[in-house]
Amino acid sequence: MPDLLHSLQSHDLGHLRIVAQLWGVELTAAETDAARTELAAAFLDPHLLSEIVDSLSAEAVSALEALVTEGGRIPWAAFARRFGEIRQVGAGRRDREQVYLNPISAAETLFYRALLAKAFFDTPSGAQEFAYIPDNLLTLIRHGEERSPKSPDFGIASRRLESSDSDVPLGRAATPKEHAHVILANDRILDDACTLLAALRLGCWQMPPHTENWRYPATIITDLLITAKLITDSKPQPEPVKAFLEAPRREALSMLAKAWLESETINELHQIPGLVCEGEWKNSSLVTRHALLAFLAPIPRNQWWSLPAFVRAVKEKYPDFQRPAGDYDSWFIRRASDNTYLRGFEYWDEVDGALIRYFITGPLFWLWVVELATPAESETVTAFRVTSHVTRHTSPETGKLHVSSQGKIVVPRLLPRAARYQISRFCTWDEEKPEEYRYRVTTASLKKAKEQGLKVSQLLSLLAKNAAAEIPPAFVRALKRWEANGTEARVENPVVLRVSRPEVLEELRKSRATRFLGEILGPTTVVVKRGAQSKVLAALAEMGLLAEDESVSLRATEGSEAIPSPESSPSSFVIRHKQK
Repeated sequence: MPDLLHSLQSHDLGHLRIVAQLWGVELTAAETDAARTELAAAFLDPHLLSEIVDSLSAEAVSALEALVTEGGRIPWAAFARRFGEIRQVGAGRRDREQVYLNPISAAETLFYRALLAKAFFDTPSGAQEFAYIPDNLLTLIRHGEERSPKSPDFGIASRRLESSDSDVPLGRAATPKEHAHVILANDRILDDACTLLAALRLGCWQMPPHTENWRYPATIITDLLITAKLITDSKPQPEPVKAFLEAPRREALSMLAKAWLESETINELHQIPGLVCEGEWKNSSLVTRHALLAFLAPIPRNQWWSLPAFVRAVKEKYPDFQRPAGDYDSWFIRRASDNTYLRGFEYWDEVDGALIRYFITGPLFWLWVVELATPAESETVTAFRVTSHVTRHTSPETGKLHVSSQGKIVVPRLLPRAARYQISRFCTWDEEKPEEYRYRVTTASLKKAKEQGLKVSQLLSLLAKNAAAEIPPAFVRALKRWEANGTEARVENPVVLRVSRPEVLEELRKSRATRFLGEILGPTTVVVKRGAQSKVLAALAEMGLLAEDESVSLRATEGSEAIPSPESSPSSFVIRHKQK
């Protein structure tokens, strides 16, 4: 940081005379440069500095202590929010009204005594304006208490964020009421990740079906899998996926947690429900993530901690944890419920506070870093506890599946994930339950698997290895016959045209409508090709035949698939005809 001489560089002679007056120093120099040099030398007298500090108001001392605690500088926006602004007045008004004798803030008090200056410094996120103590004055203040007993005591603790103060946890322990209803964490995210990987491998869905039991959006898991390099361009990567699915559950969970921890693309601020981020501005989610984890680090493991108190403590001590420049105006964040833009520090709780709550109750909970609690069931989370590796007991994947002779497969959640991933690729997916997955083997699903290079023998091997009982022989025979012969039987639901005499059908077959007719079922019966009902009815009308349509849905919506007529077989429709 600049020293005192450089900090006074931008001030005119009138300002320097004001500083000298407030320090009780007689300024003899008549030129600006000489006056700066004279003051810079005089102000480095420890005894004089001690007297000036002793004369400060309590608010000004607090501001000076805050600067020393933060290493001598604080982003200007944050400092001004806590300790007030400095009025921008010209030299004429300054001298005429003597504003320095009636400061409006602690910041102004320090400014006119040269204990506070403003300057732009480089930061990882770009140039940023800071409030700071000139470097040589800061050194003098820090070492004041280390001098001999006769040396002046500045009354300012020389603490830094890296010191023992960082070991003091923010907030307080939770009250019994705050953690009355416990919500235990688990590793269920691994099972949902397996489901998502299988769905993407099948290529049938953008997102898996039956996600009602998931605790988090599938998009969050997708982001994790992309970050962990398990997915590239919406496609699972075979070798990394194999390693992930075959890893023990504790290890697999650590893989996801590590990927999340180091991700520069996952942005928790953009994930907060009810908030919409707009515009081209950018925030550093990685820096923010590490800052919040640093705040959580001193909290005792396995002890319930008050979430509201933790958020309040962050707001009080480190409100700009995700805004290095203390900028609350350039981020365009809109409340989705009423489209209100949440700009300005007054919306800290709805944006920055909401991020802390989401960070703890979302990613940290899903990855089993914390567990949550509420005053009662279905109420807002009011407490959390940071878990330790010792208390995270993952269950072994020893489940066994069940197969019916009709091809229905019930897979428990704790079947080895690698096996479920492969089995699901052969199947049509039925409704998912909290502790089990349900699949059906169909000709369509077998064809899909065959297109991806999978073989029935692989499915049979997987089922035999992971089944609780012998696979039904009838089902095994059916699979083998399908592999050898393909589909040998087909259940259809065709539209059937039934006429009164064979001559009528023969006449229709000789007309232009013959292209709309399918398989001949008998002398007076023929199948109508899918979607051609209206064409056949029109052709019959041209032949002078009035058709009686017994299909309710054909009468309701021309060309749509119809509901079977009560008088017909379950797989057919009847259209009777009368000649005019």
